[in-house]
Amino acid sequence: MKNALVRFFVASTLFQTQTKALLLWLALLVAVAPHSWAKEFNFDSDGVKIHYLVEGKGEPVILIHGLLVNAKLNWEWPGIIAELAKNHRVIALDCRGHGLSDKPTGEDQYGVKMVDDVVRLMDHLDIKNADVVGYSMGGMITMKLMVLHPERVRSAVLGGMGWMEDGRNLFPGVKEGKPQNATEACILGFKGLAVSAKDVQGIKTPFIVIVGDNDPLRQKFVEPLQKLRPDVPVEIVQGADHLSCVNQLQFKEDIKGFLNNPPMKVPPSY
Repeated sequence: MKNALVRFFVASTLFQTQTKALLLWLALLVAVAPHSWAKEFNFDSDGVKIHYLVEGKGEPVILIHGLLVNAKLNWEWPGIIAELAKNHRVIALDCRGHGLSDKPTGEDQYGVKMVDDVVRLMDHLDIKNADVVGYSMGGMITMKLMVLHPERVRSAVLGGMGWMEDGRNLFPGVKEGKPQNATEACILGFKGLAVSAKDVQGIKTPFIVIVGDNDPLRQKFVEPLQKLRPDVPVEIVQGADHLSCVNQLQFKEDIKGFLNNPPMKVPPSY
C-alpha cells in the first residue's frame, strides 16, 4: 500500500510538486499534536465499517476530510476539532477507503456511497441535520450532500474545493478500469460526486468556500463556482496552498465565524 501511494503522488499532476511539502506538514503536525484526543467509535454503514471521532457538546458539526488523509490528520492534529468543540458537538469520520474505516476496492463502492455514509452516520447518532465542513474530497462530498439531501445540511463550508462539474480524469496516473487498490477505486468514483450547473444553482443551503491563495484547485474549481454562484462568499487564506491551508489560523477562524453567524437561507434567483 505504501508503494502504491508513492506511485500515486508521483503520477498525479495536481500533487506531484507538493510531495515534499506534505511530508514536512505531516511531520509538523506530529510534533505539535495535542495530548488529548476525541473519543473514537465505529458503526456499520450498509456493511462497511466507518470509524469516527466525537468531541464537545452543542449543535452538531460534521467534518469530512480530504483524499489520502483521515479525520485525525485533517481535523484533529491541526487543532480544528478542539477549537470547534468549544461550542459544538464535533463529529469527524474517516471516509471509506481511509483511516480506520473499511477499504473496499471496487469503484462502485465510492462516489455517492460516500455521501450515504454521512447520512447513515447522522441517522446512527440521531442527528436530524447538521453544519457540515468538507475539505478537498470532503468538499466534493459536502456539495453532493447539499444537492441530494438538503434537509440534512443546516449550513456548509467547502474548504479547498468549489464546483466539480466533471469528476473524470482528475488524476492522470489513475487509469479507468479495474482499480488496483482502495485509493484508485475512490478516485475513479469521483465521477459520482460531480454536480451539474443546474443543481449548483438550485442549492438553497447557506455555504461558503475557504481556499488558499496558492491552491491550484482555486482556479480549477473555485473560480467556476464564483462565476456560477457569485452570491457565495469565498474567503482567501493568504500564503496557503492546498496542503497547508488547514493548518492556518485564518482557516479555523473563518470556519468558526461562519458557523456562529451563518446567513439566512435565501433561494438564489437566476
